[in-house]
Amino acid sequence: MGIGRATTHFGLAIIGGFFCMTLGPSLARAQDQRSQAAHRDHTGPLVHVARQATERFTDVAAAEAEGYALQFGCVSGPDFGAMGLHYVNVSLLADGDLDPTRPEAIIYEPLPSGRLKLIGAEYVVPAQIWDATHAAAPQLMGQLFHLLEGPNRFGAQSLYALHVWAWKDNPNGAFVNWHPNVSCEAFQPSR
Repeated sequence: MGIGRATTHFGLAIIGGFFCMTLGPSLARAQDQRSQAAHRDHTGPLVHVARQATERFTDVAAAEAEGYALQFGCVSGPDFGAMGLHYVNVSLLADGDLDPTRPEAIIYEPLPSGRLKLIGAEYVVPAQIWDATHAAAPQLMGQLFHLLEGPNRFGAQSLYALHVWAWKDNPNGAFVNWHPNVSCEAFQPSR
C-alpha cells in the first residue's frame, strides 16, 4: 500500500472516529430514549391494542355491564406472585374466536382500599375448540399462547391462554402468566 492510500485510510479513520465521538453519544441517547419509551409502552403492538380495548374497564362496573364476571377468586401462587382477579366473559370464551380488541378476561388487582385496579387482559380459548380446526397452538399478533392442561386447579379442561400485562409493568415480560408485583392480600371475597 502506498503512502497516499495509507494517508487516505488514516484520514477516513480519523473522520469516522470524530463522527463516532460527536454523534455516538447523541445516537446512543436517542436509542436509549426509544428503548425507554418502548418499555413504557410495554413493548409491542398487542399490548397497545389490549390497552385500547380495555381502557373503558378501569371501573370494574363497566366490565360487569359488558358481561364480565369474577371467576376463581384471586389467583395467586406462592412461588410466582399472582395473576389477580379474572373477570371472564363466558360468551367470548365459548365462541372459540380470538380478537385482540375483545379479550375473554379482564384482570384486576385488589387494593387495600377495597377498589380494584385494572392491570391486564387475558385471551383464552378452550383447547378442544381450537385444536378441532387448527394444527398449531394459537398466536395473537405474534405472541404464542400458553397451554394450561386440564383438569387444572380451576376445574377447567385444557385451555390456551395469553396474559397481557397492559396496565401494570411486569419485570418478567408483558406476556408471562405470573406477575411478581401483583398481590391478592387485599382480596375481599364478598365483592
